[in-house]
Amino acid sequence: MPLRVKKKEKENNQSLLRRFSQKMKRSGILLEARGRRFKKRPKSEQLKKRAALRREELKKKYKELKKMGKL
Repeated sequence: MPLRVKKKEKENNQSLLRRFSQKMKRSGILLEARGRRFKKRPKSEQLKKRAALRREELKKKYKELKKMGKL
């Protein structure tokens, strides 16, 4: 759906531009375009598993440190 803004009577270019930019912000078109532009590709299953294992190891390590009073 295209965004349209028509110039009103006795409206200068600055106010027209301001009205257009406000409509753009409210519509969310810019956010969607930026999201598409910088889209990250999904992680592979192996990477997900490695990350999960690493998180578990760190949790154990922090738990041990906390028990010992070093954290």
